Amino acid sequence: MVSCAEAQDELGVHIVGFCVRQGESLRFLLHAHTTRRGGAGGNKMRVTLGLPVGALINCCDNSGAKNLYIIAVKGWGSCLNRLPACSLGDLVLATVKKGKPDLRKKVHMAIIVRQRRAWRRAEGYFIYFEDNAGVVANNKGEMKGSAVTGPVGKECAELWPKISAAATAIC
Repeated sequence: MVSCAEAQDELGVHIVGFCVRQGESLRFLLHAHTTRRGGAGGNKMRVTLGLPVGALINCCDNSGAKNLYIIAVKGWGSCLNRLPACSLGDLVLATVKKGKPDLRKKVHMAIIVRQRRAWRRAEGYFIYFEDNAGVVANNKGEMKGSAVTGPVGKECAELWPKISAAATAIC
């Protein structure tokens, strides 16, 4: 595991700002930003939605896929004229655009582990990654590959223990 300060220098994580008001307790912030959304079924911090349907993201595991094309978001309700979108830790349906021929032209489950869109953590600072990335998973949410390259967001690691076990860095 790597600390966020080391990851900012080596792995491409950027901490943008810090904005906790004086006198505001961390417990209140955690309670205010906790919500129940799709994915693993636990409490998930509210993360800014950064990847709409139709986004092309990198695949950062060793399953043989290179690029993933998001076609649907699990647990997303409908809203008129709004594209479904996902964020860190969400379970999505995706197809492989580049990769092994046996993975292409099929619909797979995938989990988002990095996003370029900045989001606010409960501690008060904003963070974002250098790229959008995900890992190919099965229907239970277990990874098809055995290793994850690059950092994984803390919000994703808390929801998906198999991903956090395979990750080299959690930021």
